[in-house]
Amino acid sequence: MLKKLTISLFLLCFIALGYSQSPKREFRGAWLQTVYQPQYAAMTKSQMENYFVELLDRLQRTGINAVIFQVRPSADAFYDSKLEPWSKYFTGRQGKAPNIKWDPMEFLIEECHKRNMEFHAWLNPYRVTTSKDEVLTFSHIYHKNPEWFVEYGGKIYFNPGLPQSRKFIREVVKDIVSRYDVDAIHMDDYFYPYPVQGEEFQDESTFQAYRKVMGFSENQKDDWRRQNINILIKYIHNDIKELKPWVRFGISPFGIYRNKKSDPNGSDTSGLQCYDNLYADVILWAQQGWIDYMMPQLYWEIGNAAADYSVLVNWWNSNENGVHVYVGQSISRSLDNGQNLTASDSHFTKKINMTRKLENIQGNCFWYGYQIANNESKIASELVGKIHSTPSLIPSYNNIDEKQPEKIKKLKAKWTEKGYTLTWERRETDDELQKQVYFCIYRFENKEKVNLEDGSKIVATTRDNYYVMPYENGKIKYRYVVTAVDRCHNESKKAVDKKVKL
Repeated sequence: MLKKLTISLFLLCFIALGYSQSPKREFRGAWLQTVYQPQYAAMTKSQMENYFVELLDRLQRTGINAVIFQVRPSADAFYDSKLEPWSKYFTGRQGKAPNIKWDPMEFLIEECHKRNMEFHAWLNPYRVTTSKDEVLTFSHIYHKNPEWFVEYGGKIYFNPGLPQSRKFIREVVKDIVSRYDVDAIHMDDYFYPYPVQGEEFQDESTFQAYRKVMGFSENQKDDWRRQNINILIKYIHNDIKELKPWVRFGISPFGIYRNKKSDPNGSDTSGLQCYDNLYADVILWAQQGWIDYMMPQLYWEIGNAAADYSVLVNWWNSNENGVHVYVGQSISRSLDNGQNLTASDSHFTKKINMTRKLENIQGNCFWYGYQIANNESKIASELVGKIHSTPSLIPSYNNIDEKQPEKIKKLKAKWTEKGYTLTWERRETDDELQKQVYFCIYRFENKEKVNLEDGSKIVATTRDNYYVMPYENGKIKYRYVVTAVDRCHNESKKAVDKKVKL
């Protein structure tokens, strides 16, 4: 009786503190930017490998199940590209190859998958430089075709209106997807550049050259610009699906699509709009099935006068248009809120709980992941102890494939050099979409009803075909259940279970 009372009081306190139960399925991403990150250029190969291993270990411990890593910050490469020069953020000077031949993206993909974390290759499509003083290496595509580019606000961009620009960017994406085992291609909010007051983006000659053939009149320049981005997104989607249908295409747009004053169906906000100012019609892309997820950057505070987080998260929940919606969360703005608060006292947990109550919001992505790894304002502690208290599967992509993989075979419990271990075998298949990519392990009490919808029973997910159980004194009986999960995160319907004494 006392034990039951203690548990009940704990649960009441847990609810009172405002923490919602860690769900079975939830996207838990972390952005890792390379732009403006000087630490990498000072590292040797072994130092960088050790850094990445420790970084991923820390993120894994906090429940992160997807890493969004910036592999193309400024039309250069944080990987061994066949089309673009090595990034200055990797070696210190654009075009300079590493002293020892190796590929950081290949290493990161392998290490992420070891931890059963997804790897999303993050590309900035149009940006070429980040400042007016930046020097482009002689091999850069800018020097070969300077007519493809526009200078604006002291920076250089691909001209989105040129078919040549689109073709080149598509080739970059195809190169990555064909050569690397990425789980997704990711683009953020930078399409046409953010407006610079008093300066016009110089694409008038391009508009005049292409508007008629594309069916636009003289006064439809904004629509023409949007169509340029639409074409790129549509073709990148088609390119990805032709190469590897299971690879997703995700967009992280600016958090305001349109304000209500511009469109009665817009949000009750007042701020820059991704549709009108960046010419990114992300809602159309979702409606047309050209993207697999949207990750709007809802960085504002709850109650913000111009862009209230509560208003925006509900707006995106109502406008998911058949694709996954994950919320881009700003750690700094959620934690501080002007009051220098720790994670447990701030808006951070309130925002996560708000997303979990909304039907069409299926997870979060945190800007930026280095803050989690460094446990700034105790954010990692908050994730480990409360928000991500149990592992979580990424929501399944039924728009790509909804067929469930076969169940595992030959589940056994035996002693190994690692300890008392569950082992099993994969069922092999030539169908890439049905491959058993990873496994989900549940633990139930001996006489407890098996309920695979209860995410609190998940003890681990793994790409290995074994799991070392926490052995105690060999007197308490448990039931372990193992399921297989495929590339689109469909879980096998039939589970295999084993009773053990621990």
